[in-house]
Amino acid sequence: MTRPFDAIVIGAGISGAAAAYELAAERRVLMLEAESRPGYHSTGRSAALYTPNYGNDVVRALILAGRPFLDRPPAGFAAHAMVKPRGAIAIAGPTEIKSFEERLALSGPGHEIHEITPEEAIRQVPILRRKGIARALYEIDIEDMDVAAIHQGFLAGFRRRGGELVCDARVDRIERRQGAWQINAGEVAASAPILVNAAGAWADEVAALAGLPPVGLVPKRRTAILVDLPPGSDPAGWPALDDCSNEHYFRPDSGTRLMVSPGDETPSPPCDAQPDEMDVAHLVDWLERTTTLQVRRLVHQWAGLRSFVADYSPVVGADPLADGFYWLAGQGGYGIMLAEPLARGLKGLIESGELPADLAHHGATEAALAPRRAGLVPAG
Repeated sequence: MTRPFDAIVIGAGISGAAAAYELAAERRVLMLEAESRPGYHSTGRSAALYTPNYGNDVVRALILAGRPFLDRPPAGFAAHAMVKPRGAIAIAGPTEIKSFEERLALSGPGHEIHEITPEEAIRQVPILRRKGIARALYEIDIEDMDVAAIHQGFLAGFRRRGGELVCDARVDRIERRQGAWQINAGEVAASAPILVNAAGAWADEVAALAGLPPVGLVPKRRTAILVDLPPGSDPAGWPALDDCSNEHYFRPDSGTRLMVSPGDETPSPPCDAQPDEMDVAHLVDWLERTTTLQVRRLVHQWAGLRSFVADYSPVVGADPLADGFYWLAGQGGYGIMLAEPLARGLKGLIESGELPADLAHHGATEAALAPRRAGLVPAG
């Protein structure tokens, strides 16, 4: 028997969970997740840093619009603060001065950046090698995000609002009939006039099931490792660190460990991403050249997929080729920061065709997020 809903959200990562949470305030919503648990892919493999300086103009506008939510979530949303100060240092070698100046120029309201000496960088991150550091800067507003708390806050709030989540429900049929989307996902059969495609790296595949052309989503693998610091290290107060090419970074993890990533963007088919041995080897080499660490073993290594379209902006809103089909995809490596503002943005687009005023105030526009905007894969 086909069960009727007001909206169906495909994907229970943080983007889908946030959208389902917003829509469930006034609607009966079903959320379908292909995996055995929500957030198995990109959400569960996030670097967990609030970084308002990253991304293009559209992404940075949305990040700033979502900042109040992180600071002051709704009552009962989370048991503790979802962000805490970390700070970040960026170092530049002699050939990276242009990138350094561009990064320094991003300083502004809501995100303060100032230059520091290489010696000050080493004082704050004592494992750094002095050799090769020509200049350094410090970013005040970088913070740790509790990704699990944010994701669970959306999921728990969704359930409190009467939403229904079904896992192990990979969608295998989508059809528009009699003003509603008919969905089959294993043993689940449901219908709704509104369908939200929040399937992450699989969003183009979901669109194909609905008979729609892709938007040109390209999943890209990002690798990460965990390494031990020497006995007696106390990295709790260290800032995160990256090079000004934005290709490598590390941040303190639990206890005396570092999470390290090369910031790679290797195109990949949608899959359960796994780290590449050469990527890991190059990352260890960079870490040993940049710091005094000698990596004897890897505590853990993993990879996740971040999905982009051609212009690196998210894809959010109604598809003009199909009534009631809404995209929520292409969040790249910014999905945790963008989840709340994009969820509210999607709700606004569904209800009025417009973004909420605060998103527009920061510079986000419907046209910049539109699924069939110029520069993406042409319809058909």
